Amino acid sequence: MAGIRTAYDREFARVQDDLLRLGEMVDQAMEQALECLRQRDRVLAKHIIDHDVEINALRFQIEEACLALIATQQPAAGDLRAVVAAMNIVVDMERMADHAAGIAKTVLRMGDEPLLKPLIDIPRMTQTAREMLRGSLKAFVERDAGLAREIARRDTEIDQLYKAVFDELIEIMAKDPTTVTRGTYLLWCAHNLERIGDRVTNIAERVVFMTTGDMRELNP
Repeated sequence: MAGIRTAYDREFARVQDDLLRLGEMVDQAMEQALECLRQRDRVLAKHIIDHDVEINALRFQIEEACLALIATQQPAAGDLRAVVAAMNIVVDMERMADHAAGIAKTVLRMGDEPLLKPLIDIPRMTQTAREMLRGSLKAFVERDAGLAREIARRDTEIDQLYKAVFDELIEIMAKDPTTVTRGTYLLWCAHNLERIGDRVTNIAERVVFMTTGDMRELNP
């Protein structure tokens, strides 16, 4: 049994390393998405979109490794929950990268039109989302359900910022219908970030499940 346990540990360590590498790629995609929006950098926007293919490939690689681990090592109890959690976490991270690419695609749609308003809350949303992602992965590695719950609670910060952006843009567009197109572009960007916050909450829920066996919504 000791040999089997060692084999499981070794294989899961590889999965965890790849999962953390995927997290770094997604974090970078979020950082670059904000930068390309700030600078209206269409070259960077195209890079983000093209790089999404690599993120997708790593996600599938990790899922295949998890399935192989289950088939060959037959983990049970907490070990099985950890593998299942990893499979779900990489899906959410890949979706987060899709949202970052969504911002990049919006930048391409904008063309040369100026931003409707200075970026204030959207950068805050991005920073909070990046902090949440890093914290959720730390909770995964350290098997820390308490930290995962703290991370999930921070989704309220993103929701509040999104509401502030939404309300302000709707007010501007209502007063001047000629701003609707530019306002909609920023709404799309903010919505992508709001969805990223939801995805990180999903990751936190998986960490709680992995460590406690309790599967439930953390922000019902």
